[in-house]
Amino acid sequence: MNKPAHEDDEQGEIFLDESDIIHEVDVDEEDIPDADDEDDTENIEEEPDDSIHIHRSYRVSLEKLACVTTSKLVCELYVVACSPTDPALVASGGGDDKGFLWKIGLADWASELQGMAILIQSLAFSSDGQLLASGSFDGLVKIWDTSGNLKRTLEGPGGGIEWVKWHPKGHLILAGSEDCTVWMWNADNGHCLNVFSGHGATVTCGDFTPDGKTICTGSEDATLRIWYPRSGESIHVVRRIHLESNLKCPY
Repeated sequence: MNKPAHEDDEQGEIFLDESDIIHEVDVDEEDIPDADDEDDTENIEEEPDDSIHIHRSYRVSLEKLACVTTSKLVCELYVVACSPTDPALVASGGGDDKGFLWKIGLADWASELQGMAILIQSLAFSSDGQLLASGSFDGLVKIWDTSGNLKRTLEGPGGGIEWVKWHPKGHLILAGSEDCTVWMWNADNGHCLNVFSGHGATVTCGDFTPDGKTICTGSEDATLRIWYPRSGESIHVVRRIHLESNLKCPY
């Protein structure tokens, strides 16, 4: 008759004899790990990185792919833009006052945006993917081809460029500035087509509507303005709403 488990515990050590063996299993000694051996962590493979490729270099030469580890180079990325027509083409701007074009999956391909000398604030590809626009803190908008060659420089704003946007159906470029204005140029010939004035502070955001017939802009003056591109007329202004002093935030 089997004894209860607690009775065995009280008796101290329990020894087995041959009559207690139910079944024997042959085990290869090579399959048994050594209890004294420490865990071997050197041969453990790292899990693969899910990213397709990491472009670490922000130098013209791609021999040193070590942006983060180079002591003399600080190159935080502040802006990126993806081509609407080439799934592999990406533009980027960083803290070293340089811009680059990259090809996803091609580690040895990169093209520096020629003529850039100050921090890029914004980047945008045209809708047909043929041109790239950059806006920078010096108040200039520059137009590049997809090889990184500078096509032209657009001047006018008296403050840094906050953002750039392309017309959805052509090579018209829109840019908002710290000087409270919005500018629109023809990127093919460099002509200024209109200047939109009315905001009372930095124009922090803006865009064309999908049909290209209207422009919407927002500013630090807490207003949203709607414009006609051709005339430059502000057709509507949405101003901030002042809360009454007796309104309380519910908890």
